Amino acid sequence: MINTKLKNLLTTALLVIFTSASADVRTVSVAELEPQSKHIRASELITHILTTYHYKKTELDDSLSSSIYKHYLENLDQNKAYFLKSDIQEFERYRFKIDDAIMRSDLSPAFEIFKRYRQRVDERINYAINTLNQNFNFDVDESYRFDRREDDWFSSSAELDTLWRKRVKNDVLNLQLTKKEPDEIKKTLTARYERIRSSTFQLNSNDVFQSFINAYTTSIEPHTAYFSPRTSENFDISMRLSLEGIGAVLRGDNDYTQVVKVITGGPADLSDELDADDRIIGVGQDKDGEIIDVIGWRLDDVVDLIRGPKGTIIKLEILPKGVGPEGPSKIITMTREKIKLEEQDASSSIIDIPESHTRIGVIELPTFYIDFAAQAEGKKDYKSTSRDVRKLIKEMLKDNIDGLIIDLRNNGGGSLSEALELTGLFIDRGPVVQTKDASGRVDINYDPEPGISYPGPLAVLVDRNSASASEIFAGAIQDYHRGIIVGEPTFGKGTVQNVIDLNRFIKESNEDHGRLKTTIAQFFRVSGGSNQHKGVIPDIIFPTAEDASDQGERAYKNALPWDQVKAAKYYPASAPVDSFIIAKKEHEKRIKTNKLFQLLMDDIYLQREASDRKEIPLLKSKRKAEREKILAAKKDIQNAMRAEKGLPPLKDDEDIDLSTSEDEEDEAIDILLNETAEILNDLIKPPANKKIDTRTVKTEKKVILNNNL
Repeated sequence: MINTKLKNLLTTALLVIFTSASADVRTVSVAELEPQSKHIRASELITHILTTYHYKKTELDDSLSSSIYKHYLENLDQNKAYFLKSDIQEFERYRFKIDDAIMRSDLSPAFEIFKRYRQRVDERINYAINTLNQNFNFDVDESYRFDRREDDWFSSSAELDTLWRKRVKNDVLNLQLTKKEPDEIKKTLTARYERIRSSTFQLNSNDVFQSFINAYTTSIEPHTAYFSPRTSENFDISMRLSLEGIGAVLRGDNDYTQVVKVITGGPADLSDELDADDRIIGVGQDKDGEIIDVIGWRLDDVVDLIRGPKGTIIKLEILPKGVGPEGPSKIITMTREKIKLEEQDASSSIIDIPESHTRIGVIELPTFYIDFAAQAEGKKDYKSTSRDVRKLIKEMLKDNIDGLIIDLRNNGGGSLSEALELTGLFIDRGPVVQTKDASGRVDINYDPEPGISYPGPLAVLVDRNSASASEIFAGAIQDYHRGIIVGEPTFGKGTVQNVIDLNRFIKESNEDHGRLKTTIAQFFRVSGGSNQHKGVIPDIIFPTAEDASDQGERAYKNALPWDQVKAAKYYPASAPVDSFIIAKKEHEKRIKTNKLFQLLMDDIYLQREASDRKEIPLLKSKRKAEREKILAAKKDIQNAMRAEKGLPPLKDDEDIDLSTSEDEEDEAIDILLNETAEILNDLIKPPANKKIDTRTVKTEKKVILNNNL
């Protein structure tokens, strides 16, 4: 019933335009693009469920019709690179009629719009391939606007021609800068553009129906979605893939395949070479296999290339986070493998701060897990988050820790029962979270066991990817004033989804009608407020936090808003308000003189600058200068890190290795974790005008848990 953020992100990954790969990969004729009887039955059932049982009571009216119309056009042509303004003007007659069409089971508007889209794709690809025969002049100072999501539709084919000429020129320049030969460039790009056409022409009526219905579901709220029969199968495969493969959650982003999340314990995580927001632009098999260009491919087709048997080698060409479409790219190699589940276990380390003789324990928690099967079988030694953390605390107390950090960065959630149990390790008794269902009934979930496992100074480290169960735990610790919350505002997902098999309600048919994931409830903190939308706001916010409106749930325009219910009856500890204020001031002073922290911020600013760009120059000299700027900044950071480890700097003529940011022999310095330790240290031993050098902070890994626990 409770979905983890991983499951939601996998769902999101499958909701990008037509991501369900058709079992039939042949070209579909226009005559075949008509709604089928199973689509009509499914749409009737979906409409009934959404208008009757969804947590957000939404009428299917003209307002929702307009939103469905807008979402459907975005699903098809998000970057406004295919349709003409005249097409859109022609389709305007449907804007306030889609609700009526759905109510009378008329799906023809969706198919009519898609057929026009298919025609426009064919025209654009013909133009792009013909344009490859041009001799481009890269000394002309012009630019390519690669992000047109907020722009208007073009009025004429000539304007679209100009856009696509620049797109092709940009693609040629990118490959030139990687030192590819002219014949190879033409071959690569011809295949890339033909792939866009063939992928579009392979979409069948099931794909059209799914995209249209998801325009409807996501117009209500972002976590409600329809899975066609094929996507249902692919969703299940993706969930299993999280346990075998490279261990990464992917989604489509315009022409790119973007990494949403790296799964803890998978090959990608253990290689430390693939990160969230990296974009995959090429895939190769085996060590010596050719890299296949996958720009413009459908998500499922890229996933099919990445999938493979355990033990086989895969090569990925990626554009790292913060690098624009112009590159530079890097190639990484890893071996497909089952994710080592023990790598997802809670693990511990100790940070020593010699100047103050303070020992800070750290528990890193990648997810809220529990072995439900072992628990159901009555096994006394079944694994769970709370059990493992309790053991880690006991071991660290023997090592005389003075304070404890719970690291929830990138923890997307998991078991609700474990969020309750974990909170109970730090409070004696009381409510932890409240749940409100679609009928308005509020239930209170309590700490299941009295007593405290750790009564000492506590900090919880969170970031923008801490979600769901992580937010329940962090919110409760904050409400009880049990510890200080440090980091970035969390994701802001405070809703509960359930997946409904539509076939349960359509008995008379042997056809598969798919599944519907719908929002059925919302979480509320014991103080009455929701984590939804706002997330948990840390007591000390790191400057790494970007504009909150662009992150997590807040980035969805139609996400459920923040809400509140009556506060539960609970007894918070005396709030150490003064000490929190002092710790915040000390933190702000410290990071101003911390070279590593400032270099980290410089790198983040470069990434933000790249993310905010919508145009790139087609002047070759400018492009080279921009690439050199990125490489120089990365080199500065690497040299600073090397200096902290006592390693010599890279030579002036020595290029940085984009495939790894750190020396493989040394543990990376976790700047944010070390700063959190300093903050907690200030609460334990208030500073007396002392200067703390972060170079004295050492991380000593002490992984205690193993398969036998």
